[in-house]
Amino acid sequence: MVVRAGREFLAIPGPTTMPDEVLRAMHRPALDIYSDTMVQMTHSILRDLGTLFSTTGHTYIYIANGHGAWEATLTNVLSRGDKILVLESGRFAIGWGEAARAMGVDVERLKGDWRRAIRPEEVEARLRADIKHEIKAVLAVQVDTASGAYNDIEAIGRAIKAAGHPALFMVDAVASLACMPFEMDKWGIDVAMTGSQKGLMAPPGLGFVAANDRAREIHKTANLRTPYWGWTEREGPEHYNKYSGTAPVHLLFAQRQAFDMLFDEKLDNVFRRHQLLAEAVRRAVAVWAEGQVLNFNIIEPAERSNTVTTVTMQNPAPLLDYCKNMCGVILGLGIGDLSGKAFRIAHMGHVNAPMILGTLGVIEMGLQALGIPHGKGGTEAAINYLGESVTA
Repeated sequence: MVVRAGREFLAIPGPTTMPDEVLRAMHRPALDIYSDTMVQMTHSILRDLGTLFSTTGHTYIYIANGHGAWEATLTNVLSRGDKILVLESGRFAIGWGEAARAMGVDVERLKGDWRRAIRPEEVEARLRADIKHEIKAVLAVQVDTASGAYNDIEAIGRAIKAAGHPALFMVDAVASLACMPFEMDKWGIDVAMTGSQKGLMAPPGLGFVAANDRAREIHKTANLRTPYWGWTEREGPEHYNKYSGTAPVHLLFAQRQAFDMLFDEKLDNVFRRHQLLAEAVRRAVAVWAEGQVLNFNIIEPAERSNTVTTVTMQNPAPLLDYCKNMCGVILGLGIGDLSGKAFRIAHMGHVNAPMILGTLGVIEMGLQALGIPHGKGGTEAAINYLGESVTA
């Protein structure tokens, strides 16, 4: 017997559950892509991207997922044979580097650990050792959705500056933008990118890039540039240049609505909501870990992200199957080095207390039903934390 009804709930780190308002925004006829209404919508989205990235630099819209946005960043500022430094803290900076290697870039990985965040002092030391300034760019992610690590991008930016190194600082904000502070200009970031399907609460299919003047100057001589990804072409005089062709009208309808909802809530409140819900999840996991079967993947509490919690567990498949098939809650799989050894609870984007508490309740139900040892009262711990933190 199952207790599920209706549509499944996605507690995975992308694509996340979308608001009904965003879904409804797409249910309308397409616009004339040359109309003033279309042009104004494009300009408004580019403007609001600047606000979300906290930059006065240029912003760009791509019909692409995050992997496409990776290519957009790399091709615009690098040349064949350039060397870059990839900062490991999980799967995704490595993947970004692998994309660069496939394009003919020399990729060096600063060895990290899937159970901790990037150490800024290690970044500074490596850059100080690069006395010939062979490294042209440093790549990092703010949140790695495989490991659940939160990287202190501000501190890494300070480390690059302290080393006196001219490398571009490039940051993946796919699993963090609009969920936690991101200060591109203040933190010394030259190029940043994200996707539409996580904190931005829209369907997959839009990639976004922001670049400052230093990056755009380097772009002029980068020989990996292509017509589709290229910033020069995207800055052309015609509106269609912004998309290198036909605009993704209905995805833009969705993103415009999602942006309106984020700004109506106010970003400080959005960040606080994510912090509260993430801590509620962590309170529950900490209790379950008392059974010595489940544990946090990220060891240091301060390095656990506010968008996804990765929980280590030998053979999580039965628990994931139970949550999905019996209750309609889909949890994230362990990926990369954590494949078959972890599951992931997403708490990003369109999430609230009922969604999170329901997810935690289903997990605890599954632990009990399957006889998996765990500390009792994890969901209650989450409820108690929120009850104490969200006062009337």
